[in-house]
Amino acid sequence: MEPLESAADIVHPEVRAHISSLVSALGGTSAEDDGNYQLGDDALEVLRDLKRWIRFYDEKTNRMDVARCIYEANLIEGDLLPILRTWPENAMDNKFRSRIALACFEIMVPLTWPIDWDKERMTVNHHRHLPVLELAQVQYKRAIINFDGARILHAAVRAALPAMALPIGDRTARDQGVIKLVLFFLRNMASITPPPNGKYKGDESQVSRSAIIDAFSYQDIFHVLLMLSSNMGEDFRTEDTTVMEIIYHLVKRVDSEKLFMNEQQLNKAKATELSALMSKESAMLQSHNRKGATRHNRFGTMIWVKRDDGKMSSLSGQDALADAAVRNQKMDEIKKFKPPRRARKDNQNERDLGPPVKLNVRANDQLRKFVDEFLDSGFNPLFQHIRKTIDREAPHLLQHHRRQFFYLVAWFLEAERVRRKVKKPNSQESADISSFQLVAGVLNQEMFITLSRALQESYDMKDWTELTAVMRCFTQILLTVQEMAESANEDDEQIAENVLSRLFYEESAHDAIANIIKTYKDQGFDYLDASTELVHHFLRILEAYSKQNVDMQVRSRKRTRRKKKQAAKEGGDEEEAVLDDSADDEEAAERTSKERKFDFHKYSTRFAPQGVVDTFIRFTKYYRDLTDTQLKRAHRYFYRLAFKQEMSVMLFRVDIIHLLYNMIKGPNALEKSSSMFKDWEELVKQILRKCTKKIQERPELIIEMLFSKLQGTAFFLEYGHERQTTSRSQRKPAAELEFKHTEERDEQVAIAVGALLDKNGSEHISWVRQVLSDAESERRAWTAAADAKRDAEAVFGDDPAITDTEPKTPPVFSVKPDGAERRTAMFKNAHLRLLMKLSGMQLMSPASEETPESLWIIPETISADQLKDTIHFINQAEFSPPTFEDGFLAEHQLKRKAAPRKKAAFDDEEDADDDGFLDDETLFPAGGPTARKLADEKKKPKKTRRRRKANNTVELDDSVVEEKVRKRREKELEKARKIKSALYVRDGDDEFDSDEDEAFFAREREIAARAKKAAESAREPTLLPKKRKSPAVSDVSDEDEEEEEQDDLSLARRILSSQEGGESDTDDTPVDLSDGEARKRRRVSVEERDGDNDADMDVDIITKMAEMQDDDGEETTQVVVTRRPRIRGGFIMDSDDDE
Repeated sequence: MEPLESAADIVHPEVRAHISSLVSALGGTSAEDDGNYQLGDDALEVLRDLKRWIRFYDEKTNRMDVARCIYEANLIEGDLLPILRTWPENAMDNKFRSRIALACFEIMVPLTWPIDWDKERMTVNHHRHLPVLELAQVQYKRAIINFDGARILHAAVRAALPAMALPIGDRTARDQGVIKLVLFFLRNMASITPPPNGKYKGDESQVSRSAIIDAFSYQDIFHVLLMLSSNMGEDFRTEDTTVMEIIYHLVKRVDSEKLFMNEQQLNKAKATELSALMSKESAMLQSHNRKGATRHNRFGTMIWVKRDDGKMSSLSGQDALADAAVRNQKMDEIKKFKPPRRARKDNQNERDLGPPVKLNVRANDQLRKFVDEFLDSGFNPLFQHIRKTIDREAPHLLQHHRRQFFYLVAWFLEAERVRRKVKKPNSQESADISSFQLVAGVLNQEMFITLSRALQESYDMKDWTELTAVMRCFTQILLTVQEMAESANEDDEQIAENVLSRLFYEESAHDAIANIIKTYKDQGFDYLDASTELVHHFLRILEAYSKQNVDMQVRSRKRTRRKKKQAAKEGGDEEEAVLDDSADDEEAAERTSKERKFDFHKYSTRFAPQGVVDTFIRFTKYYRDLTDTQLKRAHRYFYRLAFKQEMSVMLFRVDIIHLLYNMIKGPNALEKSSSMFKDWEELVKQILRKCTKKIQERPELIIEMLFSKLQGTAFFLEYGHERQTTSRSQRKPAAELEFKHTEERDEQVAIAVGALLDKNGSEHISWVRQVLSDAESERRAWTAAADAKRDAEAVFGDDPAITDTEPKTPPVFSVKPDGAERRTAMFKNAHLRLLMKLSGMQLMSPASEETPESLWIIPETISADQLKDTIHFINQAEFSPPTFEDGFLAEHQLKRKAAPRKKAAFDDEEDADDDGFLDDETLFPAGGPTARKLADEKKKPKKTRRRRKANNTVELDDSVVEEKVRKRREKELEKARKIKSALYVRDGDDEFDSDEDEAFFAREREIAARAKKAAESAREPTLLPKKRKSPAVSDVSDEDEEEEEQDDLSLARRILSSQEGGESDTDDTPVDLSDGEARKRRRVSVEERDGDNDADMDVDIITKMAEMQDDDGEETTQVVVTRRPRIRGGFIMDSDDDE
């Protein structure tokens, strides 16, 4: 018996004894006081001790012993609820009772906390206690929400009302804790459900969703939730996620269409659903009767079936006697390969969602009223605040909050559309007020950024439950915007147009949706339903939008890689040796962003691969359980694939044809009463007709029907030829070369000739020499003809001005290659191109548009003597090639000419980890205004950046890369925070006394007055005696030349201060400017001053400088000083602009 006793006592005896003694000391029912609960002498301390036991024993040691003992001691039902009954609603001023009530809730919250079934962290005690405690929580919920003596939920809110009434700035940490404690208690009550695998002995209707909704309505909890939601962000901040959790557990899996039905419509819908279920049951029983059990089932049955090839197959079971279809099906099942199936992991998130909920009429009305009021007042404040919480990754944000956020947004958007549909025939909406404004908080650009980032992150992290919620949210946003576009309100139509342009602008969203539907494997039916629904509506709305906006643009942000490409062998191998020392052999990746025109037909082909077809086939296999809307979704996809995209070959596979046939003619076909039966029947008929016709055209399709098809194979089977592709990459000419040291022309020609000789390019040299010789002969013939004509005109006495109508320069000479190889060499051979340019040949077209067919010419400016000299240099270099020291070749004297650097058009969403989203930390300058460098600042020697060798690089694992990116980002954020905090005002800034401030402002006012006076005196042009140029005037002229680097206002102040010092002297010596003013001054941007003030200040400066000049005897001249043209934004403003 000892092993049995030890096995039965699963809790340590001392722990059980302590808990039992505390429960006994708490109090009990008094027989003298009409059965009311009587508190013990130290009831408050006892409650606090129980809280400490839960906190320091269960939570710290990860054991559930205390919770098990409390359940067995019946603490909540026998003690805590009767204690709360003794706190009447009109005794709010009784602090002792309020403390007792708060202590009771501090115990009930951890006892009703949602249980985490994490198998990796579960211990032996968890396996012992959790099944019992899960049923205990259901009993707690039943006792709390159905307690007759007091409204327990309402009492919890009363305990937090004093803290809620305080302004948010006056609340202490304890007040915040009290509010969160009460909200957690409400969340626990809403989230507790009977375990799916366990059997609850009580009445489940007392703990159902209808029961908790009725309790929330009766105890005024809905009003509290509406108050918190509508004031979120103002009076409440960190409570947003807890309020969202409460609402999530109230509305999850509730059909929004049935929610807005009245009692009559709801009864009709239930009757229709019941009749559909009964018809399915009768069909199932009918099929079961054909092969069901009989009284002869006790005997074994085995039959032999003769196949077409004459062989025999044995089948067992009496159902094989029914008909030939059953026998064929049994043989197919025997032949079918069934791979081993792994046990599916139990997903806590899927358990959290639960099965669909059926509400009674009373709960349906109560929840509908709450949803109506929440949409009118609390939707935008709550979800806008939660979206900001998600973006900044607040400390109180947990992983499941993101999933609940997207699920609730999708649910309420659908509810709003259903509500509009219900109200539309009954009431006329005002033209000025649109109900879409009630959900506008989730239809802005910030929400789209959060949605796109969550879509990509959940897909990358393989969080399929969150991805399902994100896809449903995306779908409901699309449907809501589409309804806005179809509304009669013109403002709504414009807003919908803007929203759709933003949604479809990012190509990353297009790519993500295509990848999601293509990579479906075994994520569950909810994921399958959400992904197919998103693809269906996304393609449909995108197609309509692209037809309305023909010039639709999308922004593609891809990682482009540039590698050193091997040159084509047709004449392009010669320049490789030159480029070895300067080309970048390692691939360089950068994030580029560019816009391009959107082609819907091209994008729709991304949904034609076999992976997407298989996903919709898996979805269609549930056709017996799908609704008409879901059947329509699959029907539209197959119709688009087979007839719009003309890729019906993708459906010509044996299992697909078998499925489509069974949907119409099989034993478990679609119900003919379904509204989609005729559409499917016609579609299947057309697909089978195309299949038979295609088999007659291409008999090889019989073999291909056994396999999945690649895109190339499907195209060949559909059109009879392979896809014709053309290369989009434009061929680039050879790199332009330049000389390292040589500047003499003859030496340059010799080096170019020597480089060609080293590359066995003597035929290119001969061709260049022949072209130059022909050009020289043509130029000399033209010169001789021009001289003869001029002599004849001189003999006959004609006027040259009248007779000389032809050009005085020779015509250009076209350089024509003598073959295709020469044309290619002219385009790809860098050394030949260098020799051609040294010879005077020029490219006719711009260099950026050069092609192998581009025309080369010898311009008219090249004379015959120059061509003769070039031929002489070529001949001399060919017969006596140049030699160099240390064995260097001619090509070593050349280098690639540096091309102008092109900057990539980066956008503000460059980092892949951000997935195209705004970052608050980088939207402000890190260190305030940029400190510009002085012109005379000493330049520091640049550090040489060395590239690591490629053979030393090791490709890192994805997890290592992600960890490095995360650490680097954390370091950058920490630096930004330190920089931002360093910008704050410090104590040392206030150490000036009032006398210094007054003196400073007095000097500033005096300088401003003198500048204004000088500007007014120089409104008109002034005649000045011009003497030799003083240093000041030189400085002013330099200022005109270096206007981009100096500031007029600062110069005027310096001159006025210099003049102020010079007024005290009696001599007329010019004021010497300091060395610092001779330097280039930093430009100080003063954007507020007007261009007229600039001009007046310039005149004032020149006037002051002229007064300070000394008279050294030179003659004076009168010079009219005019106003300098004003400059605004880098453009000169002439007088015409003033008009």
